Amino acid sequence: MSDASSATERVWLIGMMGSGKSTVGRMLAEMTGRPFTDTDRLIEQERGATVAELFERDGEPAFRSYEKAAIEKVAATPGPWVVSVGGGAPLGEDNRVSMSSSGVVVWLRASAPTLVARLGRGEGRPVLARGAEEGLRARVDRLLAEREPVYSSLAAIVVDVDHCGSGQVARAVMRRLADW
Repeated sequence: MSDASSATERVWLIGMMGSGKSTVGRMLAEMTGRPFTDTDRLIEQERGATVAELFERDGEPAFRSYEKAAIEKVAATPGPWVVSVGGGAPLGEDNRVSMSSSGVVVWLRASAPTLVARLGRGEGRPVLARGAEEGLRARVDRLLAEREPVYSSLAAIVVDVDHCGSGQVARAVMRRLADW
């Protein structure tokens, strides 16, 4: 993985909530000596509220505009980065363009059973709050059906995270990036 290559200037981690993007991102940053950022944390710092509070206070369309601005900001910041984005970020066409044009996109793919096991009751996850009456598994299945085709079309690299610890996933990403 050459830092001089524009294709790997940024490593964008995408995937469902619970797939391990933030944890793996921090590990990957440490392994590569790159700075790490999580766009959800950037938004929280800039807006002075949690993602859940922003969804509640400002609504999802406003949150998606904050997310777009955060992704554009990171994409325009010089230097190599490891970046974790929210699970819904790739649904925005502008976000997909910003990510794919400024780095390599890595999908941390997790199955529904893995996500359900990791998400507990889904508390603090505003997108999971919608449709609470249908149960967590049904909500995860619905989101996967909506998002997986987008993730698949955007990702240059796919790493399956089921039955893997964060360190294993980070090492798998490193191996795949070395071949990139």
